[in-house]
Amino acid sequence: MNHITLEPKRRDKLVCDPIIASVSLVARTSSAVRTSADMKLSVIVFTLFVLIQCSESRYVDWFPQNIIETFTNKTSQIKNYVRSKGRSIKQFYVENVKNRITSYLGMDDKSETIPTDQARIKRKFKDYVDIAEATDQKVFDVIAPEKLDYNCNDDDPSIHMTTPQLIALHGYTSESHTIVTDDGYILTVHRIPYSKYTTSRVVPRKTVLLHHGLLGSSADWIIPGPIKGLAYILSEAGYDVWMANVRGNTYSRAHTSLDPGSFAFWNFTFHEVSQYDLPAVIDYIMDNKGWDVKINYIGHSMGTTVLFAMLSTKTHYNKVLRAGFALAPVAYMTDIRSPIRLLAKYSNNLEYLLKILGANEFLPQNSVLRWLSKHACEINHYEEAICENSLFVLCGHDAQQFNRSLLPIILSHVPAGASTKTLVHYAQEIKNSGRFQRFDYGPEGNLRQYGKREPPEYPLHEITLPIALFAAENDWLASDTDVTNLYVQLANPIDHYIVPLKEFNHIDFLWAIDARKLVFDKLLQLLEEGVSKPYFDNDIGHNNLND
Repeated sequence: MNHITLEPKRRDKLVCDPIIASVSLVARTSSAVRTSADMKLSVIVFTLFVLIQCSESRYVDWFPQNIIETFTNKTSQIKNYVRSKGRSIKQFYVENVKNRITSYLGMDDKSETIPTDQARIKRKFKDYVDIAEATDQKVFDVIAPEKLDYNCNDDDPSIHMTTPQLIALHGYTSESHTIVTDDGYILTVHRIPYSKYTTSRVVPRKTVLLHHGLLGSSADWIIPGPIKGLAYILSEAGYDVWMANVRGNTYSRAHTSLDPGSFAFWNFTFHEVSQYDLPAVIDYIMDNKGWDVKINYIGHSMGTTVLFAMLSTKTHYNKVLRAGFALAPVAYMTDIRSPIRLLAKYSNNLEYLLKILGANEFLPQNSVLRWLSKHACEINHYEEAICENSLFVLCGHDAQQFNRSLLPIILSHVPAGASTKTLVHYAQEIKNSGRFQRFDYGPEGNLRQYGKREPPEYPLHEITLPIALFAAENDWLASDTDVTNLYVQLANPIDHYIVPLKEFNHIDFLWAIDARKLVFDKLLQLLEEGVSKPYFDNDIGHNNLND
């Protein structure tokens, strides 16, 4: 057995002479080192440590001091370089990023905190409004150029086709019906009477009326084509499909006495649509098919608003219709994300708002929408054509569910036209805590119009028609909060269906890639299963549910 003995006379050398000490130590433990690789490593590390610690000793004059000096100098140079670059980066950030941001936001005062996006949007919008007022211009003319060109392919002739032409293009029978309202508006209603695959050519008794939303038309229901368009799906399910067009849109821009270019022609909101247009269309269908038939009503967005307004004021239509199916229902407006909320603060000044937005038609393609798209539209740059379209700006956009191949035909049909006063009506609801009410003309105007200083609310408790609500979590105009509030007000609800896709939004109810799977299949199920009340009322007649 080997052992190490340290003689007293050699201890001073171990401490002061690292070379002799290490050699001696290695010699005396050579046999142990041979049996352990770990010991070799330990000796090497220990030797290096001693060499460094005793580098100032007189016994190591030979040790290259310049190695330590060089390492120290390089370290110092690296630190100085990093500090220098850090100062340069900070200066670049201050001059080219921070200062420009604060200048754009109007915050040269360093003590001021950066506002939220919504605060900045509202302030910028107010600036544009102030300039427009001072220069006697419309807001659009202050913000951006008048014209916007879309880089869409015009080679496909279907892009320029009307609703009846598109229906015929896909092999279906198409009909156009002209209806005159009690107040003189001339409406066009389109119809697919039966499936293209049927051989009997007998119009089915099952009937459905489709009603588009704000800025829409009958084209909304057929744009996706025969496989995914709701009108075609319903036709193949055995329904006689009618599609309404409200006053002022592409297919209903005429009047028995008023000039479509006059303020008098455009002096209406969704209230007049609910009191004149919708009843006229329903009565026409009943006259055409017989008063023993029941109509299933399917509306989207404003198409649901006019249904609720009509049923709560002209209550006998609760017995005329079979059931109502509301896609993205809009009644209460307490919790919305749409840029329409920016107009709410001006909604009490009707004359002023009509002046800056245009007194007649809400201009379909204009610069105020392009400004809103840049500040409030959550979509990618390559989809600017979508975001600069008024419908998408006001209602939102879901990139994952949007079929971009439909964009050319959508842009050729949307927006189809709407009155500025309708937009103001919705803005007034937002201003008044989402209250579902008639148009507000101000205290004096309301006294003349309604006999009281505030506009009356629509009495939703008067609605007895069975109604199913279809909602989405990402809906900018019909939030889950407002739809739930509506649901609890209904006397005879069928269902409150929430689309099982978090990103699904307001427009997806029409054109989403998976709309059939996520919405239409459920809709067809409810249509076929029936409602909580009999299909036919005893006062009208008797028949089977599926007749």
